[in-house]
Amino acid sequence: MINDPVLAVAIRAAHRAASVIVDAARDLKRQPSHAKGHGDIASQAETEAENAIIATLRAAFPEHAIVGEESRQVMSQIAGGAGRGGSKFKWIVDPIDGLANFLHGYPYYAVSIALTQGNEVTHAVVFDPIHDELFTAIKGKGAEQNGTPIRTSTCVRLHDALVGTVFPSRSSPKLPAYLPVFSALVAQCGGIRRAGACALDLAYVAGGRLDGFWVTSLNSWDVLAGMLIVNEAGGRVGDFAGGKDFLRTNEVIAAAPGVFNLLREAIAAAVPSR
Repeated sequence: MINDPVLAVAIRAAHRAASVIVDAARDLKRQPSHAKGHGDIASQAETEAENAIIATLRAAFPEHAIVGEESRQVMSQIAGGAGRGGSKFKWIVDPIDGLANFLHGYPYYAVSIALTQGNEVTHAVVFDPIHDELFTAIKGKGAEQNGTPIRTSTCVRLHDALVGTVFPSRSSPKLPAYLPVFSALVAQCGGIRRAGACALDLAYVAGGRLDGFWVTSLNSWDVLAGMLIVNEAGGRVGDFAGGKDFLRTNEVIAAAPGVFNLLREAIAAAVPSR
C-alpha cells in the first residue's frame, strides 16, 4: 500500500464513517420493511457519518475547507478554510453514496472522500463497508484496491463491454434525453448495469469489473474520488464531448482506454438534438 500521511487520514475518516453506517444498517434490519422510521434512521446515519469524516479531517487539517453533501454550505466556511480568503485545499465528501440502496438494505453503497488542491484532485478514497473493499488513489502514484494495484480492463469492443450507468430521477429534466441513450446502448453493449452508487461504479471501472460508465446527472461529491481512481488505474474520464468539462455539464463518461471513444461516439449518436 502507498505510504502517504494525507491518504492515511482519509482512509481513517472513511472507516469511522463506515462504523456509523454499519451500525445503522443493523438498526434498519430490525424494523419491518418500509417502516416509517427507516427514513429517519438513514438520514441520521448520513449526518453522523459525515460528522465523523469532518471531525477526522478537521483534526488533521484544520486549515482545509470541507464540502459535504449534508452540510456543504457550512463546511465551505470552516475555521481557517474558505471563510478566510479561501483554502487551496478542499475535501469533497459523500458519507453514503447510494443512500436509496442503504435504506432498502441493498448491499451496494460506499463512503467517498476526495481532496482537491486548486483545480486538481490529488487524493481519493472510496470504501465499500459491506464487502470491506477500499479503493484509493493518489495523483501520479496509481490506484489500489485493498493495497493492491489495479488497472482498467483491456476491453476494446463495445459489444463485449459491461457498462454501468445511473438513471436520472423520475422528476429530472435530464430523463427525456437520457432514455434514448439508454435504449441505444442496451442494443450495442455487452451488458448494462444500474447499481445505484456512482462512486462505487467508478471504482469498479478502475478495477476492471466494469468496462465503462456514463451518467447525465451528478454532483461533485458523487464523481471526484472515483474520477481520480479511474485515471490512476489507466482509464479515461471526460464529458460527452470527450473534454474535461463534466462538472459543468453534469455529463460524464469513464471507461477503459479501449472503450472510451467507442462509448462516447455511441452516446453522441443517440443524444437527441438540443
